[in-house]
This record gives sequence, C-alpha cells and structure tokens, in this order.
Amino acid sequence: MSFRYQKSLLTGCASLLALGGAAFAEDPTTADHNPTVIADAKATNGPGQASAWAYSGKQGIGSAYEAYKDYQFSDKAATGTVSKVWFSLAEGVVTETMYGRIHEAQIREMQIAVTGAGWTAFERTDTISHVTYLHTDAAGRPLSPAYRLTNTDKQGRFVIIKDVFTDPDHQTLMVRVTVKALKGPVTPYVILDPSMANTSGDDEGHANVTHLQAWQGKVALNLSASVPFKKATVGYTGVSDGIADLTAHQSLGTLHSAADQKGNIILVGQLPTVAKAATFDLAVGFGPTVESASAESAATLKTGYAKVLANYNGEGQAVGWEDYLASLTDLKSLIPISEDNGKLLYASALALKVQEDHTSAGAMIASLSNPWGDTVTTDISSTGYKAVWPRDFYQVSMALAALGDKQTPVAAFRYLPTVQVKASTPGNTGATGWFLQKSHVDGTPEWVGVQLDQTAMPILLGERLEQMGLISKSELLSSYKTTLKPAADFLVHGGTVGLDWNHATITPPYSQQERWEEQEGHSPSTTAAVIAGLTAAADIATQAGDADSAKLYTETADNYSGKLEQRLFTTTGKVRGEDKPASYFLRISRSDDANTPGNQDVRNGKPGLRSDLMVDAGFLELVRYGVRPANDKDITASLAVVDDQTLPDDLRVRYDFHFPGSDVTVPGFRRYGNDGYGEGTEGGNYGPMSPDQRGRVWPIFTGERGHYELALDSLKAGGPSAADIDAIRGTYVKGMELFANEGLMIPEQVFDGVGSKTGHDYTVGEGTDSATPLAWSHAEYVKLLRSVRDRQVWDRNPATYQRFSDKVKD
Repeated sequence: MSFRYQKSLLTGCASLLALGGAAFAEDPTTADHNPTVIADAKATNGPGQASAWAYSGKQGIGSAYEAYKDYQFSDKAATGTVSKVWFSLAEGVVTETMYGRIHEAQIREMQIAVTGAGWTAFERTDTISHVTYLHTDAAGRPLSPAYRLTNTDKQGRFVIIKDVFTDPDHQTLMVRVTVKALKGPVTPYVILDPSMANTSGDDEGHANVTHLQAWQGKVALNLSASVPFKKATVGYTGVSDGIADLTAHQSLGTLHSAADQKGNIILVGQLPTVAKAATFDLAVGFGPTVESASAESAATLKTGYAKVLANYNGEGQAVGWEDYLASLTDLKSLIPISEDNGKLLYASALALKVQEDHTSAGAMIASLSNPWGDTVTTDISSTGYKAVWPRDFYQVSMALAALGDKQTPVAAFRYLPTVQVKASTPGNTGATGWFLQKSHVDGTPEWVGVQLDQTAMPILLGERLEQMGLISKSELLSSYKTTLKPAADFLVHGGTVGLDWNHATITPPYSQQERWEEQEGHSPSTTAAVIAGLTAAADIATQAGDADSAKLYTETADNYSGKLEQRLFTTTGKVRGEDKPASYFLRISRSDDANTPGNQDVRNGKPGLRSDLMVDAGFLELVRYGVRPANDKDITASLAVVDDQTLPDDLRVRYDFHFPGSDVTVPGFRRYGNDGYGEGTEGGNYGPMSPDQRGRVWPIFTGERGHYELALDSLKAGGPSAADIDAIRGTYVKGMELFANEGLMIPEQVFDGVGSKTGHDYTVGEGTDSATPLAWSHAEYVKLLRSVRDRQVWDRNPATYQRFSDKVKD
C-alpha cells in the first residue's frame, strides 16, 4: 500500500545531502514512477466548477452482507438479491458511495444544510460530529456496519442525528435524518453531490418535489424522501447550485428542474421546517436508468426503516451481518486477547468483509477511500485504494482465516488467477507467472510494476489454506500446475516483462519494486517473502510429484538465504553520522555488497539518499515468515538503530505516543527514514512533490513489532510467560486500539507531531487524510490477536521456519 499516488519529481534537500545523499536537479518532466495503464478521458465540468473527492479519514464504512453460493455471489444465495452498494462517512456526512463495482463512486458527498433566522449552517463545517454503531451486543461490540452520526451545531442551534446503512434487498442507501431545533425553528435541506460513473463531471440531472435524480451513461441515481420536498433544484457546482443563495439569504433562489448540459452538478431538496424535532427517511436508489433507480428508492421506503435495518443486521429470519459474525469460529476466542473487550476486533471483522467486491467474489481491496481525497480532483475516474494489491489482499485473507472465516479466504484464493500475468493477458508479450502490481477488481491491470513479494504471497496463502483444511489437497495441487508453479518459476528465473510501459528484466531476488512500490533493489521484506514462498512451493511440488522443481525451489531459497546478509546487512552504515559507523539491515541495496549499496531514487519529493542512510523495520518480515529467528544478532542490532529516537526527524523511524486517559507508551514507526509519502511539514496534503512532504507513522508497524516480540518470547524455554503475553497485549494490542478512531477505523497513517498540523488541525496519534480505514491495518490487528492466542506468529511458514530459523547465530 503506501504508495499510491506517488510521483518522482526530482527535488533537493540540503540538510539531507550533507549526510551523503546524491544531488539531483529538479526535473518537472520526470514521469510518475507508478503510471496507470488505464487512459480514461477527462470528464467535463460543463458550466460548473471542479470538485475534489471527500476527506479520506473515514468515520465508518458499510455495505450489506452477501452470502456465497458455491463461493460466488448469487441472487440465489441465502441473502437473496445481491446488493452492490457501499458507503463511507467522514466529517459527519455521507461521502463516497459506490454502486456496481466497489470502486465506482456515484456520490461524492451528501450532507444536510440548516437555515434559521438570518443564518445558514452546513453539517460538514459547522457541527461537531460523533459516530456510534447502531447495532451492538450488550458489551458494545458492533454487530453490523450500520452507524449513527450525531452532529451538533457549534453554536448550539440544532442537532442532526443520522442513521446510515444500505438495503440488503435493493440497490439503495438509506439514511434516517432526525433534526432537533434547539433555539427556534429551522429548515433542513438535503444537498446531494453526485459523481456518476466515478467522476463529478459529465453528469445530468432532474429535480422536483418527489425526486432528485442524476445520471451518466448507463448508471443513474434517485433520491426520494419519506415526505415530499417543499422545493427542489438542480444546478452546476459553484454557479447555479443554489448554495450561494442558501448561504446569503436562507433560501434557494431561482429553482432549476433540469441540468441537461453535461457537467458537475448538485441536487438540493428542501425539507419541511422543524419547530422542535422531526424525522425524515432518505432513500438513494441506484440502477442503469433513472426509472430503475427510482423503483429501488420506492421499494426501500415502502419496506421501511425498521425492517430494512433488521434485514441488514440479520435479525430474526433475515440473513445478514449477525450471521456472518456467527460464522467466524475463532472470533469469540479472541475477545479475551483484546484490551477493549473485543470492540475493535468485531469492527475489524466487519470492515475487512465490507471491503470485498460483490461481483468478483474474493476480490479484497486495500481501502474504501481515495488518499488525500479532498485535494484530488474528480475529473478522471480513479480507483484510489479501492483496488487489488496482492500484498494487501494476502494480509486480509490471512486475517479472515485467523477469525475462522471458512469461505472468504477460499474465494480469495480462487480469485487470484484473475490478477496473475499469463500469455493470454491482454497486451502481454513478456514473462508470465508474476502478479499484477495493482488492478481493478475485475482484473483490469492498472499498475504493472513487478514486486516479487506479491508473487510469493499467493503461494504462501495456498499452502496455508490447505494446511487449515479450507481447500483440499487436490485443489492445491491443481492450483500448483496452473497458478503457483508459474509464480514460483518466476521467483527463480525472473524474466523480461512485456506489459504496457514495463519492459524491465527481472533477476530475483532483486525486485523492480519493494513493498512500498518506490525503489528497485534487494529488500529484506521482499526477500523474506520470496524465500518463504519458494520453500512453500517446494513442499507443494513434492506433494505433486514434481521432484525436479522441488529441488530447484529449495536450492534457490537456500541461495537467497545464504546471500541475505552479504547483500543487505551493512557493517559500515552511517545513518548515525559519518563518524559513527553501525551495523544494521538496509531498507534497500542495489548491489550484492551491503557496504556499497548505492543510492536510492528520488521519490515523493525527497532526494535519493545513499542507501545506508535510509533504514526501516522491514527486516522483521524475516522473523515473521521464519527465515531468521527472532534472536538473530543481526536482527537485534538492526532494532537498536530503528529504535534510535535521537536520529534527525527525517531519518528517524520510531516515535512513541501517549494518549489521553491511558498510561501506555505506544511505540509507533514510519515506513522508513526519508519517507515523503504524507502531508507536508509546512502544511498541505500529499501531492505537490515538495521536499517538506513527510510519511507519517503507520499503525501496522506497531502490530508488526508486537509479532516480533511474541516470536522473541517464544524462544524462551517453555515459551512466552503470562507476563510476556500481558506485556504484548498491554503495549502492542492496546496501542493499535488507541490508534483507531471513534468509529473503530484504523488509519493508514497517524500524525507524529512533526511540523504543521495542517488545515485539519491534527492531534498527535490521530489518523491523517491518507486513508482510513486501511484493510491491512485491521488485518494486522486481527492477526496479532490470533498470534497471541496461539502463542505463535500466525503468518509464520512452518517449512521455512524449520529450514532456516534453527540456525541461530552466536
């Protein structure tokens, strides 16, 4: 993940160059180092002004639970009609809402405006928002991703309460709105900003007192309310949308019933004036036409709030989210491992399952958000993080298996051939067997860089599912022939890529990109996955009677392991200063000699420093997969460098956090020193590629460190003690829980206190605008709970551990 909107404009940074970085001249022509291979035309805003996507720090995400029939989605499954609607919430309002495929946003934002005597207020900017779950058990654990937003006017004039969920039997988003007037009558207005076909341009619309409608091509929406609107209008954003009149005069001004010129439009419906309190139901239906969308809205309103919510939850005879949670055989056993009595655990189970496409079963995305969305324009269709990366995909699949989900990991494994490069992949003229860097959920390639860990992880997943009894040995061996053997062969031989812009020759274990999608070279985290993947492949090959391949994979894994320290463990590292050489694992090396590792490329506005000046904790993946024991002296030496909080802020990795009401010191970690994938220290979102950009702390690394500490404790005679387990729970489990927001969403990144708080006025430890929730963050938390319960790292590959980790260094 990481990674997603990076550019490689070359910039300078004098303070870092003094430490040994190479000097680069600014070159505005440098191409994006992760160019998309999908060339969508720009949508036109028409008379309207351009819009950005919504804030990416989501308070909640949701969709209906859909059961499988034979591991596929079907209207004939127990849940009936497959609902293909997803929503997100941020800053107290409904944000990107998808219909069709999980990346196809049809709503940019929907909020309520309120007018009173001489004033106008808007939910997103003029209220203080809190979020809770609508359906919980007696202990407060969420039982469905249905939410209540309570938005209180900053001046105390009104309160808006919104219940948000989808209709599991229709293509509808349902929002119950309760308005309470506290200082005199108020008039609420629904403001719907559509983004049909995943852009805000090229939309058309109609408005009347019973329907607010928008459409583009073969997709349409309809908003109807439980009462007729008093007035309705449709206009072009910032020009004729009625917002200026509403703000200045507390009325809509000139009404427009149609926006027939394609552009960026906004729909507004005036609800009845509220003297004290009133409740309104809103149903946004979707379909291929406005007629079908209107029918979906009408059906949901006819069913009614109580029944739709009960069906969504799975109460009574309805099959819904309660049933999914009940199917997770290991869920309840993980509650005692948590520090919050299972609240984040249950929210994580829901969040992971929500982020699955409902057409391609098993297609798990990275996040239901667009990173730094509120400064990313909507004129070109973009998936953001709503796409498949095999690495994130693996993390989620393994987490769901850890919960006791017996079906989704299997569907995920069977989905993997969709994103593997074959001779039949459109446009491919080169090597096969590797897995696409990033793709749409239907398998359409989007980014085509080669990351060797993403090719190794499907092998690890397949072997693990067979060991757990989730797939049969015959299915594993069949998959070996068609999917896993080509992947393993690529990890051995590499080859010359021939897909779109990429014609690189890959020579494993040297990877075109590491797990943060930014640099080529040897990487501890990539090499760990490759060694484990080949070791697993050798086991599978042996079972398949393919002795020659088994021998090849084993010998290659041994070779990669034997050269690991030579390539990646420097004994002359200068990250602490030219006069303070230290020994530690590098983040990246571009040679076979870790003491002459070369320079890294300019990325994310940051200069390309000498490789020994950029450290990370990626070497802990060597322990996770079983390639090295936790007490390996090179591992422990490297930890001392990663933990060094006296390093300059730009090179420093570790930051400790303290949260109000808690006495826990939470260790947090950046991806690596000199990371520029984040907000600027001088203010502003990620994107302009300036030297002040700074990658912040990622909660997943708190989980990764917790896994390492468990692995280290497990080497003690008798294994980890009760005190050891309590320490891991009290620091790392609790730490990840503290990083979650009020809606129990775990961010990609949290603010580390360095530089500007930006316009969002971040507090230290608060999620930033990068992406919340991140599926990988929730997966890491779940896997940490399972690992602690089992007293063994969940991701560890047994054959790899047996082969490599009993060779403990002195």
